[in-house]
Amino acid sequence: MHAKGGFEVKLAPLPVYNQDAGAVLARMSIDKTFHGGLEAVSKGEMLSAGTPQSGSAGYVAIERVTGALQGKRGSFVLQHHAIMDGGRAELHIRVVPDSGTDELAGLTGTMAIVITEGKHAYEFEYQLAS
Repeated sequence: MHAKGGFEVKLAPLPVYNQDAGAVLARMSIDKTFHGGLEAVSKGEMLSAGTPQSGSAGYVAIERVTGALQGKRGSFVLQHHAIMDGGRAELHIRVVPDSGTDELAGLTGTMAIVITEGKHAYEFEYQLAS
């Protein structure tokens, strides 16, 4: 199954655990509002690492999404894993297994994020257990 739409995201800095000189780590809160096939909100946290090389970095994030997916209500967790290597980006977002609740129990899938002219959109390929 497929859902798509837009979303707004608000990132805010959080205290960083590792404040060693040269650590180049950052921690952020994530608040999103999804529209379209996924009508939901999410809250999560991101941990990122920069490098001295411009165009290279990485981040991981976990967010709990609550709302309705194609009319089915519940919540689920998304896990992000991203690498930027010399300006080439690779992003993987996957539903955490067995994280779906209520009508979204058994949800599996992957999400892609597309940013065009500063606007965020998602493409969500998923399956629901029967």
